[in-house]
Amino acid sequence: MNESLNGKVVIVTGASSGIGTATARLLHEAGAFPVLAARRADRLEVLSKELDGALAVPTDVTVPEQVRALVQATIDRFGRVDGLVNNAGAGAGSTIDGTTPEAFLALLNLNVVGVVTSIQAVLPHMRAAGHGRIVNISSGATGMPMAGNAIYPATKTAVNWLSQVGRMELAGDNIQVTLLLPSLTDTEFYPAGSLPAGLVAHSPEYVGRVILRALRTGEERIDIPHGPEQPDFPRAG
Repeated sequence: MNESLNGKVVIVTGASSGIGTATARLLHEAGAFPVLAARRADRLEVLSKELDGALAVPTDVTVPEQVRALVQATIDRFGRVDGLVNNAGAGAGSTIDGTTPEAFLALLNLNVVGVVTSIQAVLPHMRAAGHGRIVNISSGATGMPMAGNAIYPATKTAVNWLSQVGRMELAGDNIQVTLLLPSLTDTEFYPAGSLPAGLVAHSPEYVGRVILRALRTGEERIDIPHGPEQPDFPRAG
């Protein structure tokens, strides 16, 4: 079912840059109320002012108390939470023997456990309201095994599984979980000048429009095609 986003309250994690910032702007343009969450409070403050005072809650999704405080602040302001975009995360280009257990655990905590923690925090409120939409941001890299890229796609593969199971478990609560797999995206994930040669990078705004599509439709999975941006693709579904 394709729903309007006008008036919807949507938490966006990782909102201080890239896909998260673009998604928050697009939600605001669509008449929704984006709730901005990220670790970099200074950037959230600037974005909040740009978006007419959007609620901004500095949040580290690896700290459960902070995630619960984020959701409570949303409930205190709006009385509900209609959507959650699990976008917070980090990358790590590494071979299997090129990482440490500590670094791998930190990435797992951010990219995987943070997703679970955020879902758990919003579920009581979505269940009470009888509806909700959750969009989990994974990566097209999970379908392209590549030597030297062992760790990051491993964490995102876990997100794929959690999204599929979460959709099954929450269907009876009228809460739709969408798994979204972007292709190469021009964000801070890649330091300046380090985008892989010969590959077409999508803009964060392009991915953000697909996220809004997912929030409107609640469809199960969206794989953003590699290659040049397709103007009609974000509106499909």
